[in-house]
Amino acid sequence: MSNLSVWFQKVPQWLYWSLFPVLGGLAIVYAGNKTKTQSWIYTGLGFVTAAFILSHSSLGGIVWVAQIITAIALRKEFLAKTFHDPLSGSNESHLIQLIAKHRAKIDINNCSKHDLVHGLDLPIVYANEIEEMKREGYNFTSLEELSELIGVPESTLQRIAPLVLFSFDINKEIHHSWRRLNVLSIDELVNLGLPINAAKIIALERQQRGGYKSFLDFKKRTQLPLHLYRHIL
Repeated sequence: MSNLSVWFQKVPQWLYWSLFPVLGGLAIVYAGNKTKTQSWIYTGLGFVTAAFILSHSSLGGIVWVAQIITAIALRKEFLAKTFHDPLSGSNESHLIQLIAKHRAKIDINNCSKHDLVHGLDLPIVYANEIEEMKREGYNFTSLEELSELIGVPESTLQRIAPLVLFSFDINKEIHHSWRRLNVLSIDELVNLGLPINAAKIIALERQQRGGYKSFLDFKKRTQLPLHLYRHIL
């Protein structure tokens, strides 16, 4: 069982206090303060106020039951907001998506190697490959490129999908991305180290069917091995 599954089986200490009138409202206030969620704080204060006002009324029991139901309903979201460990060995997509709602996404093109390894739990070999391509100026645009260029497994991509984003840098896109393959001539491609036959295939396909819409579109249409052109991306 992964650390993520174990975490979501926990019952926060404050949840037990929700079983008591007045204290239950304060417990929800505590949960709101712990997670910096103002709406929870106001809800908890509302229960405290209602518990005092209606303490000698038959409605007091309804308030008590309502605060218990509310606390139980907030449990999973509280755990999601307070989970700060790496998602190592976790493939529970629904739990990862819940956590992702409360975490800042990691920008693949601007993050550090530490973010890749500890924030996304990527093996160091993939993190090194990503860092190397970024140093060379490459701007990643999709998860598919991490698979095609770096070799990140599909299962890993599915796990990190809710946690990442890809920023757009126009300067990098002009000079260091697959979009160069839409503008470089045969001679320019050859000068960059591409075999003449590969350069002709790229130019001819572009001329006959129009510019490439994405790196994957380029790869599918030209059928060229990645090792021939990876150095110019």
